[in-house]
This record gives sequence, structure tokens and C-alpha cells, in this order.
Amino acid sequence: MPTDEEVVQTAAEAAEGVIFAHYKQSELTDFDVTVTFEEGVLDVDVYVNAPDDAETDADEVADEAARAAGEAVDELFAAEDE
Repeated sequence: MPTDEEVVQTAAEAAEGVIFAHYKQSELTDFDVTVTFEEGVLDVDVYVNAPDDAETDADEVADEAARAAGEAVDELFAAEDE
């Protein structure tokens, strides 16, 4: 079973990976990825503040990043079960 720290790290890296797949870090005004894993419950909050003229909507990227974080954690637990 992965540790809470491994779960949080995996989720955060996955979310940031999605954000940086859409934007260069220098393009972002601000972004924040907050991940908690307590009592078996994963909570991911992603905020992206991108320029108004960015090709990809910041809210869509934030949603995609949060989903990717959850999927990465699911894969982490699946790998542990093998």
C-alpha cells in the first residue's frame, strides 16, 4: 500500500504535468495544485491563472489536471495490488 506521501506526490506530479503540457511556466500568471490524502480520501484542488489570450481555457486545464491526478493515484494503487 502506498504511503500518504507517495499518493500526494503522485497526484501533484500528474496535475502539474497536465498544466505544463498546455502552458509554458513563463506563460502562467499563477497556478496552484493542492493535494490531500486523509483516511483514504483524495482531494485535489487545481487553480490555473493563464493569460486571457491563451489557446486553452484555464478552467478546462484545471479540470483535466485534477482528473489526471485521480487517475494517477488509481494507477498507483493498482500497481501496488499486482
